[in-house]
Amino acid sequence: MSRNENFEQISPEVGELDEAALDEAMQNSPDETLGLLADLTGATDPKLRELAKRLAGRLMLDLGQRGRARPRGIGKMVEQPYREDAGDIDIDASMDAIAESRRGEAIDPERLRVRGWKKPGTAFCLLLDRSGSMGGQPLATNAVATAAIASRNPDDYSVIAFGKDVVVTKSQDVPKASERVINDVLTLRGHGTTDLAGALLAARQQLSRSRAGRRVVILLSDCRATVEGDAENAAHGMEELVVIAPEDDHDEATAFAARVGARIALVGGPSEIPEVLARVLEPIA
Repeated sequence: MSRNENFEQISPEVGELDEAALDEAMQNSPDETLGLLADLTGATDPKLRELAKRLAGRLMLDLGQRGRARPRGIGKMVEQPYREDAGDIDIDASMDAIAESRRGEAIDPERLRVRGWKKPGTAFCLLLDRSGSMGGQPLATNAVATAAIASRNPDDYSVIAFGKDVVVTKSQDVPKASERVINDVLTLRGHGTTDLAGALLAARQQLSRSRAGRRVVILLSDCRATVEGDAENAAHGMEELVVIAPEDDHDEATAFAARVGARIALVGGPSEIPEVLARVLEPIA
């Protein structure tokens, strides 16, 4: 970290972070600064480590929101549980509750139903390749991608990290604060081999828990599998698959995406992730 030209300005004293210097560094060299901040979340000094985690979670969540797209899709009229702003009361579906009120009993709002417009949702599963050496900018890229996906649909997304093992960092149907998910991703470090097939199968399992109209798997990887398994067959089972590969190492990812019919985008650094995601997901988000 000391070899980074911004390190002494951002951390002028042991256990300290200068937020003004961090902001300036983000303006001048965002990718290098995000990589440094990601590394600082694993610093041996506990005070510095906690400061870095707090700043990283906040900064990366802010970056992720910049690529957020407006909801799209044609709505449809559906029956829904009662809410004041959800629509008009469905008399037929609410008849039992209404009849009870005529006998002097209080209406139970939970038994009322309304008819209102509902747009189809999109669920996401983010797959993060942590094989080999991970730190600095690759780690920051994973964290910013997590923030971007969390900001798109905080109620229906999952995050899976894979290397030798496949680890669910955020389950599809379990609520978890976005900053906590980001900080958990920042604790990930590289683990040798790459179980791409296992990761894709885990993604399918996570998305099966969602009731969204569309389900999208986003794979951040060079797609260089080193563990036995039929990754192509697993990918063919996806409703939607987007591959995001490093700009300087994308040949195998490009070939893999072509074989399985996936969208592909290239990314040069963590600061590019929000706009890359916005562009590649725009037709389906």
